[in-house]
Amino acid sequence: MIQPPVRLTGERWIEVGDDVFIGSGSWLQVLGTPDDVTIRIGDGTSIVGNCTLSAALSIRLGQKVLFARNVYIADHTHRFDDVGTAVLDQGITGIGAVEIGDGAWLGQNVVIGPNVRVGTGSVVGANSVVLSDVPDYSVAVGAPARVVRSFRSQQT
Repeated sequence: MIQPPVRLTGERWIEVGDDVFIGSGSWLQVLGTPDDVTIRIGDGTSIVGNCTLSAALSIRLGQKVLFARNVYIADHTHRFDDVGTAVLDQGITGIGAVEIGDGAWLGQNVVIGPNVRVGTGSVVGANSVVLSDVPDYSVAVGAPARVVRSFRSQQT
């Protein structure tokens, strides 16, 4: 289910699995004209609303991933090194694939940067900024986010 209004850019390169919810106010954006699917949303994923997925290379969401409101994921950053040019006109840099593992939960206002993997079953706390990988079955919080707990040993 896609709950309007949702902004789509490059929908040709977006793949949405079965039983997915995308809440109102969200924006799914593919930059450029890639050769293949650039944003892939796995079965059973729930994106509550006002979330942004912006991809130049690859954003992959596993199955049954849960997003709270206002999550922002980008596989790139904006250039800002030319002081004589508006940031908007400088293009992008730092491009690196993003993967969110099956069953992960991203809390409200989480930001995920490029070249990051959030592991299977992991939790990222509200207002966190994730700039490096989060292992499977871990809890990460803060800006920048750091792992504060692992619950892998509880898995059977």
